[in-house]
Amino acid sequence: MKTIKGPAIFLAQFADDQAPFNNLKNICKYMADLGYKGVQIPSWDARMIDLQKAAGSKDYADEIAGTVEEAGLVITELSTHLQGQLVAVHPAYNELFDGFAPASMAGDLKAKTEWATQQLKYAAKASHNLGLSAHATFSGALMWHTVYPWPQRPAGLVDTGFTELARRWTPILDEFDKYGVDVCYELHPGEDLHDGITFEMFLEKVNNHKRANILYDPSHFVLQCLDYLQFIDFYHDRIKMFHVKDAEFNPSGKQGVYGGFQGWVERAGRFRSLGDGQVDFGGIFSKLSQYDFDGWAVLEWECAIKHPEQGAAEGAPFIDAHIIRVTEKAFDDFAGSGADENFNKKILGI
Repeated sequence: MKTIKGPAIFLAQFADDQAPFNNLKNICKYMADLGYKGVQIPSWDARMIDLQKAAGSKDYADEIAGTVEEAGLVITELSTHLQGQLVAVHPAYNELFDGFAPASMAGDLKAKTEWATQQLKYAAKASHNLGLSAHATFSGALMWHTVYPWPQRPAGLVDTGFTELARRWTPILDEFDKYGVDVCYELHPGEDLHDGITFEMFLEKVNNHKRANILYDPSHFVLQCLDYLQFIDFYHDRIKMFHVKDAEFNPSGKQGVYGGFQGWVERAGRFRSLGDGQVDFGGIFSKLSQYDFDGWAVLEWECAIKHPEQGAAEGAPFIDAHIIRVTEKAFDDFAGSGADENFNKKILGI
């Protein structure tokens, strides 16, 4: 077995124009002082990294890595959550996602998709230049508006949707394979890949591509009422990344999974700071350790109530306390007899 690495933190929710969150050097020092050992970098945020430049220049990639290492940290992964979303967008959501791409592409769905695809390809090379082996992203969604359909979905619609999703992603997966980097989809409501079944359908369409993998985040499964521990039993071979994020689901006589169009504080399902929700992290860390997950435990802080700086400060010791130093020998080795094959046969009477 292998010991999970950590604690690390995803910088997306903390990047800001105000110091110390306004550039990579400052934010890394801040997080290192809190006890983090690694950072996951949002590749769309120019305050953190120039993705195209990191793909095109090994020297620049080394500078980025050096800035992080100066603070005593390492880069765990890059993220293209926003760009990945744009790989597949239903036209009904076109304008809603304008903010994820350059302003010059506003309203132009085709241009945004082409730009996003190129961004993912840059991320493959940039990850390679940084010496990374996994990458975080979203799948995008062509079918989300049909997730709870009325009228019913036409026959063949889902198959057609996943065929198209696979057509868009296969060249990207091939590019990541070229550089030896796993694409890890965060399974998330709002994405066509949002649970185990949808991941399986996509995997079939991409011919079980070895680079199509999972970013495991239990918070999204709590809000779907999905068994997030058994999920690890089913998909541990494809889990290559781990977001440590808490959540709670408190349905009432007035609302349930869909949240009644309420804000985050008023919803039955809410993201919470570590330890404030309902996720069984002891069970998760045990299962991931059992299955030899040796990636990073990365805090993705999101909370409807708590201030982010408090969440970040509490997150590092929380993760550190849950990381299991795996054993190198069985607990009952002291009682071993050191038997050989002949002795075993004697015990069995054969």
